[in-house]
Amino acid sequence: MKHIEEYRNPEISKKIASEIKKRCKKKIRLMEVCGTHTTSIFKNGIRNVLPDKITLISGPGCPVCVTPVNEIDAFIELANIKNVIIATFGDLIRVPGSKSSLQKAGAAGKNIQVVSSPIDAVNLAAENPNKKIIFLGVGFETTAPAIAGSIIFAKETSVKNYFVYSAHKTVPPALSALMADNNTDINGFILPGHVSMVIGVCAYLSFFNNYKIPSVIAGFEPVDLLNAILMLIKQIETNSYKLQNAYERAVSFEGNKKAQELIAKVFYKTDAKWRGIGIIKNSGVKINRQFANFDAEKKFDIKTTDALKEPKGCSCGQILQGIMRPTECPLYKKICNPINPIGPCMVSSEGTCAAYFKYFE
Repeated sequence: MKHIEEYRNPEISKKIASEIKKRCKKKIRLMEVCGTHTTSIFKNGIRNVLPDKITLISGPGCPVCVTPVNEIDAFIELANIKNVIIATFGDLIRVPGSKSSLQKAGAAGKNIQVVSSPIDAVNLAAENPNKKIIFLGVGFETTAPAIAGSIIFAKETSVKNYFVYSAHKTVPPALSALMADNNTDINGFILPGHVSMVIGVCAYLSFFNNYKIPSVIAGFEPVDLLNAILMLIKQIETNSYKLQNAYERAVSFEGNKKAQELIAKVFYKTDAKWRGIGIIKNSGVKINRQFANFDAEKKFDIKTTDALKEPKGCSCGQILQGIMRPTECPLYKKICNPINPIGPCMVSSEGTCAAYFKYFE
């Protein structure tokens, strides 16, 4: 298939769905790691064409959802500094910290601006030389290269009032953490497409070799997702577990070398806290010494708690691990909704709770 319309073809989708039903003989739980996959699965009615034996569960694939409470608190604390402009992607604005959110801080008079890209934040710094521009670096391997590039660009163009708070997370270590958790019952992984474009198939080899669990990288169209599910079913039914790439038109074995080089040049690996999950070893990146002058954590004295707890009654932690569904959370649709989000999973368009609220039932 060469054209995107083919990956949306309902007749092709029906044939694959029919093959899935023929082959699936036992109960299977598959996790789609990516938040965009979760949205696409709902939007395209993928669950409706699968046999009852297959359960799709959503994982920790929403960057703002896994940003812990104490980092949100740090962002708000940075906004309180005199002559600071906080630059951020829009989906972070409403994520709740322990007491507030960036949206509420903005309503209270703090200067918080939504930008489309990190370069926009660098330009904002160049246009406001008397202000300190702090970009909130939240995301996975997909956003890290652009943010690394913005820091390099700021250095090369002598923009000295641009800073980044790096709260990035990396996906492969999170997969290992999920498998190490005895409460997580997963028979196979639908691996993320966008992240895999950057890191390549090879980045999952260590994880796969350790756990030997069926794993397939998938694209985002209906045919992509159904094909990936079929590949997983074939593996499970034949007990021949593999790491496969069902998104070859976008994902290579080695990944995007230039993007990887940008990440390696600006960042170093470190342990990171994931909201609702805890500390995952080597799952975060921070700004290295060469670019320390652009590191907001080093440049500004911010005092935050070490809080990791979710709001009372919120089940985001269990939802991010695939242990619970949003409908099982006692707050879901009662007091937690897109207008009044209690937990981060209801905020982002990639959040599991937001997807359930929009498309389920």
